[in-house]
Amino acid sequence: MRTIFLALLLLSLMGNAQTNTYKISFENAAHHEAKVSISFPDIKPNSIIVRMSRTSPGRYALHEFAKNVYGFKATNSKGEPIKVERPDPYSWKLSDHDGTVNIEYILFANRGDGTYSQIDETHAHLNIPATFMYAENFEHRPISVNFDVREDLNWKVATQLKEESGTTYSAPDLYYFMDSPTEISDFDMKEFDLDDQKIRFVLHHTGTEEEFAEYFDKVQRIVKQEKKVYGELPEFDYGKYTFLACYIPNASGDGMEHRNSTILTSSRSLSEGGMEGNIGTVAHEFFHAWNVERIRPDELEPFNFAEANMTGSLWFAEGFTSYYTGLILCRANVRSEEEYINGLSGTFNYVWNSPALEYFNPIEMSYQAPFVDAATSVDPVNRENTFISYYSYGSVLGLALDLSLRQKDLNLDYFMKLMWKKYGKTEVAYKVENIEKTLKEYAGDQFASEFFDKHIYSSERPDYKKLFEAVGIKLEQATKKDYFGAYLRASEDGLVIAGNPVKSGPAYKAGLDSGDIIINVDGNEVSTAEDFNSVLSSNEDGNIKVVFRRFGSEKETEVSLETDPAYSISLDENASKKALKNRKNWLEAK
Repeated sequence: MRTIFLALLLLSLMGNAQTNTYKISFENAAHHEAKVSISFPDIKPNSIIVRMSRTSPGRYALHEFAKNVYGFKATNSKGEPIKVERPDPYSWKLSDHDGTVNIEYILFANRGDGTYSQIDETHAHLNIPATFMYAENFEHRPISVNFDVREDLNWKVATQLKEESGTTYSAPDLYYFMDSPTEISDFDMKEFDLDDQKIRFVLHHTGTEEEFAEYFDKVQRIVKQEKKVYGELPEFDYGKYTFLACYIPNASGDGMEHRNSTILTSSRSLSEGGMEGNIGTVAHEFFHAWNVERIRPDELEPFNFAEANMTGSLWFAEGFTSYYTGLILCRANVRSEEEYINGLSGTFNYVWNSPALEYFNPIEMSYQAPFVDAATSVDPVNRENTFISYYSYGSVLGLALDLSLRQKDLNLDYFMKLMWKKYGKTEVAYKVENIEKTLKEYAGDQFASEFFDKHIYSSERPDYKKLFEAVGIKLEQATKKDYFGAYLRASEDGLVIAGNPVKSGPAYKAGLDSGDIIINVDGNEVSTAEDFNSVLSSNEDGNIKVVFRRFGSEKETEVSLETDPAYSISLDENASKKALKNRKNWLEAK
């Protein structure tokens, strides 16, 4: 027994000796700076590589966080400088140490969202990959981090990291650390217990206690309805899940899921539109606690912090989550049935009428994520005609699958529950073929094969009119020919075509292009979108003459207007009793 005890003690001491320790302080928060120091002990090789991440959990594009680092220094255990080389823009090679490598640097951070960090005198909003360096080949070491908070600003710490003492927290390894955003501010917090676990809502805002109480009531209803889909909560680490919400003027709108927490950011306060406008992100991100954090695409395991992360399953991971976002708001009585149904039109029309269906199926749309997921580029692209967001595409496919299953007296809730039992609760990563296989188990081979062959491996549109009719919903299209097929925006130079015209639309067919400035329509001068629409509304035959300026030269073309391809989606007042019953079973609280 004594031998076992000594062995465990030795292992414990060895583990502590190999703990990488981090510290961050905010003396110059007024100018968006933090001072970071890190110690890597017990280093055997003569040199190590430390680096800033290029990606962030939940994001799929590259983000060059190293650009915001300066004042870098590296020393040994005695504080003596060691050799520093730069093998690439993201890394520092450190050599000739004495077994310990200590580094320090200054971080500039001024974007409060789900990817970057923001430091000022209102808060230290930290996404870990955007904040802290790490050492290659030491990813499995435990980490201790001390947040040296500004007591003069009444700052407190909120995070999914394990609290050790005071403002010192720990992570079992780099992956957990990187996945643990942290909000440090004078925030408010409410919590409730559900199935012996704590659901905490941290809110950094400028509103009132009454506003927070009203909002928190909605949060509780959402959490409980999402639990009903899967039948149980995930087993959250340390028995708690934390919403980290920043609804302040200097934040940027975003939401980002993590294993036991989520970031929610918005410049809208609860009193100025946030009470309704921000709540959808709450529903979306908490649903990710099951679908994407634990029901996890195989290509994202392990997550790569040095390269872009790509998976063909985002139509399911993000898209089906988006479908449930609106549905859950309805079931939780945050939105009415009519608000939910009417709200389907925007996403439906965006997907249904997109020329991009010609080029990519949902899997291939998912592959585009590294180019579109908060990615940046300076050259023009043709996304209007070649890309559909996998959030939206997957959302309308989730709708179609749910309504199709309900015609077989099945439903998407039970399918998601089966995915949870097979791949989420067990945390066995899945591939696209595993989704199809699970659907075959649930709904039969023929049903699943047909759905995947038509709508996942190909881009065929489901028969939404028939599906909607079964739940008492009307799908209708306009008849007047007043569709132009390009977005117009008033500018100092005139009424400009902003963005690429829709492929095969009237403007596209007439040879009009992005950047063209429309001067005159049917002999009428136009300078605003209202002017333009006024001319179209009085047009009789659907043909208009357009005078425009391109590259300084005046040109003329004739445009043959078409019927607006957009559909309206609404409740059918004449729906049958059976359709009304089907709708109730679909939308009612569980």
